[in-house]
Amino acid sequence: MGESEIVRRSVLDKIFQEMMHIRYRLDDIEKSFSNWNPQPVEVPDTELLHLPDHLRRTYLTVASRGECDATVVSNLTGRCRAVESNYLNQLARMGWLSKRRNSKTINFRLICEKAIRQTALSNTKRVGAY
Repeated sequence: MGESEIVRRSVLDKIFQEMMHIRYRLDDIEKSFSNWNPQPVEVPDTELLHLPDHLRRTYLTVASRGECDATVVSNLTGRCRAVESNYLNQLARMGWLSKRRNSKTINFRLICEKAIRQTALSNTKRVGAY
């Protein structure tokens, strides 16, 4: 009976050590992402006029805050959270915003220059494949 307790203890110790190793690696990854702050794209006013009024209002709210979720945007615009969530996702699909999961919430921010170049590059590759 004593021998099986020793084996179980050693297995639990190995599992614990592996979990701690994973935790430290995740902490390092999280630190590297938290320090990453891409510069937002300068969008001329004429480009903003291409957006419908309801989406432009949502976009400008996110631009004024830097990064926020649908709840914050809905509090600032006075519209329903579900409506703002829909508008934010439309802007993300259109390429005006990028989204990032932060635990349970999805945060939206202005898209950076590098992401625009990558999107344009991938679109030209797809066009060339046809």
